[in-house]
Amino acid sequence: MCDEHRTEAAPQLSVARRRVRPQPSRPAEVRRAVERAVSERCRATHTPCDAQALSDALLVVLVASELTTNAILHGGGITDFRVTVEGRGVCVSVSDRSAALPVAKTPVDPHGRWRPGGHGWPIVCRLARDVRVTDLPSGGKRITAVVPLS
Repeated sequence: MCDEHRTEAAPQLSVARRRVRPQPSRPAEVRRAVERAVSERCRATHTPCDAQALSDALLVVLVASELTTNAILHGGGITDFRVTVEGRGVCVSVSDRSAALPVAKTPVDPHGRWRPGGHGWPIVCRLARDVRVTDLPSGGKRITAVVPLS
């Protein structure tokens, strides 16, 4: 788990959100949704999408891809996906069917053999400014990560 993660009940947020429909079912669809959100924000604020903005967007895409992949592999599938640009960061929220908290796996098994995978959650924790795990009233969880834009 991230050192600074938080677990809480699902809050009622007043922030306007862009909801992606239909729900993405693959990381490639999530990447396109994030790219669209960042591009729309650049157009709306008359900010050029320069190399730095695109580099920041790639970090957001990486976090979104990791969260959705984990929801598919470990959480019983994606039940909701949201991406918003809030101030100097991009907020990515992925919900799944599992109430189990994410865990970071050690790269080596008890017999000293390297195991594949297990890198997604640490990547999310390193790149995000804030990570929250929220229990959902209908079951499952929502993981929200805010990735800073420079």
